[in-house]
Amino acid sequence: MRALAALAILAGLLLASTPANASEEGLAGPAQLNPHVVVSENVVRLGDLFINAGKNAETAVAYAPEPGKTTVLDARWLYRVAAAYKVQWRPLDARAQTVIERASVEVPIEEVKARILEALADRGLERDSDVEFSTRMVQFFLPAGSEPTVEIDNIDYFERTGRFTAIVSAPDSLEKNRMRLSGRVFRTIDVPVLSDRVLRGDVIREADIQFVRMNADRVQTDTIIDAAELVGMTPRRGIRAGSPIRSADVQRPLLVKKNSLVIIVHKMRNMMLTAQGKALENGADGDVIQIRNAQSDLVVEAEVIGPGRVAVKTLAQQITMSMN
Repeated sequence: MRALAALAILAGLLLASTPANASEEGLAGPAQLNPHVVVSENVVRLGDLFINAGKNAETAVAYAPEPGKTTVLDARWLYRVAAAYKVQWRPLDARAQTVIERASVEVPIEEVKARILEALADRGLERDSDVEFSTRMVQFFLPAGSEPTVEIDNIDYFERTGRFTAIVSAPDSLEKNRMRLSGRVFRTIDVPVLSDRVLRGDVIREADIQFVRMNADRVQTDTIIDAAELVGMTPRRGIRAGSPIRSADVQRPLLVKKNSLVIIVHKMRNMMLTAQGKALENGADGDVIQIRNAQSDLVVEAEVIGPGRVAVKTLAQQITMSMN
């Protein structure tokens, strides 16, 4: 009985401490501030700012920032709003604030480029082109759920300089973002590069090659642009991945090294003669290099036909071989 009496007294005290018109005003007890709010609409509601905001939680109290941007509501503004809508909240200090962020989707820069190139292609520009912007921060943000695309409202192209000016818009259901962009158009070329670093002595395979698109004006004249010219070659020194490769950077794999012993081969009708020699030069497949015959000490020219193997072909060399 004493316990029930105590509970009754406690309930009476709680009721006495609640304002008589609390239910009429929609007060639900002390509220808590949301320090960071992400909204998907173009307005900020009272319930976005405060937890336990009461019956006015759905009331719009401010405009949301534009997609992709944020705004900061300080302690003074928040307190005035709380008081106006009878929300039980007051700042603990002047640093209290809420950051409002608008949920958004960014239009990829490649989408913007693609739409500009399409507009220029309608004017006869080659499709193997790319653009670079002179306008800083080419970014379009749309409300969350929008299609991340843009439209070209107008474009001016100056063929002599390759420069353009375009009015680009990113439409959505509530508003239409417009931006004036300028830049330059340049012709591109696909250049073969290595997908991973290849060291000296390694043979480049077709699987090692990938392509990158580059500004044609910045590709040096001796850069290899045909992947077939790389397959089967070996670097003169290590080549890092993703870098354009110049003709002087690669060579055919050495099958004969200078000062190494080789087999000299001479094919005749119905027979083949062989002798041992010493290579006086490095040689790749098909190279004609100088070989010193180990038996006669004569120096002959021979074609590299395989690892450690060369073949003599001239009449003088045939006579020399036959004498041995």
